[in-house]
Amino acid sequence: MCLSLPAKVIEIQGDLAEVSIGGTLFKAGLQMIDDVRPGDYILLHAGFAIQKINEDEAQEIMRLFQEMENSFDRT
Repeated sequence: MCLSLPAKVIEIQGDLAEVSIGGTLFKAGLQMIDDVRPGDYILLHAGFAIQKINEDEAQEIMRLFQEMENSFDRT
């Protein structure tokens, strides 16, 4: 099973981006996708951006993760 997380691109230097997931910063390799700019959202998997997504998709994925987390807290 693979899991990727939505991340917002903060800064790009060459083929490496600094991205934010819930306020935590990570580095993401950009070798697999083109035309990424600061402010874009990507799916981050194993340190690599694997797909660009729009902000609505990113927010929906994060909402679903939050919903799952909340359901675990009740058990």
